[in-house]
Amino acid sequence: MTILTASLAGCAMLAASCSNEVEMRLPPSLEVPADLPETELDRSRKAPLYWSVYEYCYTREQNGVKNEDMDITPAQWDEIIDWVATEFKPYGYDMVCTDGFIPMLANDESGYMTHYGTMSLRDLVAKCKAKGLKVGVYDNPLWIHGPRETKIEGTDKTFGDLYYNGKSEIMNPGAAGGWFNWTVAEYPGTREYIDGFFKHYHDLGIDYIRMDFLSWYEDGKDRNIGVVGHGYGHASYARALAYIAESAKKYGIFTSLVMPHLYNDAELEKKYGHMIRIVSDTAGGGWWHCSNYDRGVAYANWPNCMNMFDGFTYWSHIAGRDQVIMDGDFIRLNTFASDAEKETVISLQLMAGGPVTIADQPSTIGADAKFYQNSEMLALNADGFVGRPLSDDLLNDNNQIWYGQLTNGDYVVGLFNRGDAAKTYALPLTDLGIDGTWQQRDLWRHTDEGPASEINATVQPHGCKIIRLSH
Repeated sequence: MTILTASLAGCAMLAASCSNEVEMRLPPSLEVPADLPETELDRSRKAPLYWSVYEYCYTREQNGVKNEDMDITPAQWDEIIDWVATEFKPYGYDMVCTDGFIPMLANDESGYMTHYGTMSLRDLVAKCKAKGLKVGVYDNPLWIHGPRETKIEGTDKTFGDLYYNGKSEIMNPGAAGGWFNWTVAEYPGTREYIDGFFKHYHDLGIDYIRMDFLSWYEDGKDRNIGVVGHGYGHASYARALAYIAESAKKYGIFTSLVMPHLYNDAELEKKYGHMIRIVSDTAGGGWWHCSNYDRGVAYANWPNCMNMFDGFTYWSHIAGRDQVIMDGDFIRLNTFASDAEKETVISLQLMAGGPVTIADQPSTIGADAKFYQNSEMLALNADGFVGRPLSDDLLNDNNQIWYGQLTNGDYVVGLFNRGDAAKTYALPLTDLGIDGTWQQRDLWRHTDEGPASEINATVQPHGCKIIRLSH
């Protein structure tokens, strides 16, 4: 969705002062209820590789097409699916995913989303399955799509009973409900409604849900545009995420949490979600979103970081093998100015253990597909590799050095250059805790560089050098 992207223009101050400046009123207590269901999510799944409709929709919206008038026809889907299956599936990209923008319609008695515009989700799944691809869906189990009178299976409640009714505390009394029809976690029937949501998608053959605008549920405020809804509080948000995790595990569905505040050092999100967005919306993309937007600044609430590089750096301490996955949002390679930048944005995602999400279209990708098809780089994703920066301080240049270890014992080191002039590295491997002499291989140039105990390299502006070390 895009409401946030239109608002990200101000408030370029440090986290503590930003919260006060916009009078962000946090819940009275960040404690969570003691009676939440305990759910241990399956952490074995690696970050997904997939294609998203984001650029298609975003650029049309920027050109004045109203969301209610936006659509992707079955014929267009056929072209997209064939293209993804031919160009990217051989390299591990195994899914296409919807996003916001296009109407999300509930056209049957279930009350849950059945159509993305004119496209039936059931038909979309069938089309993708025929090509060996999966479907991911952009939806939120706290959103109500169907009629109020729809019965919630296993209860005597209806969808209408889940709407805010004045009988629970909210953070912004008098505020309108906002863009979405939210279900309130404390209301009887919500737990069953969420379970029905995941059962609905499981039965359709979908195992990836990308759920957005979570911060708007929690406190009903946007850091840059003010009040956007009721705000149901941290405790209610915790209960909602606990119910979501419970049903996601039950039905084997991977959850991607988008626009979370990540309060208490992402305490709730890293427990109840598989993947977490750690950066603002891609929007126009390019080097601005990858590295330059509000560089060196972290805010107290969503979005904590405005560019991918800072987001991955700032939150690197919560990620690792079999832990929550950091999501750097979509990649639009056609918006980058050089091959060096294109290598960097893909390398950053893979070095951080994040997803690679193609948003380029057949009509915009040009000659850039090859950057998504680097098998030596994609081997990091297949291995479940998660690296970390030498420093997670946003103002320390050592955050441009990333490293980690593959399951076979090899190391991968990433040297980045966020600057506008060439950067020279002379990096003893012992600075990374790596002893001895190792064989070096450049994963973008596909060349062996011989044995060494120190990496010496000159990295071009906005570029990177990714080296695999092996014996």
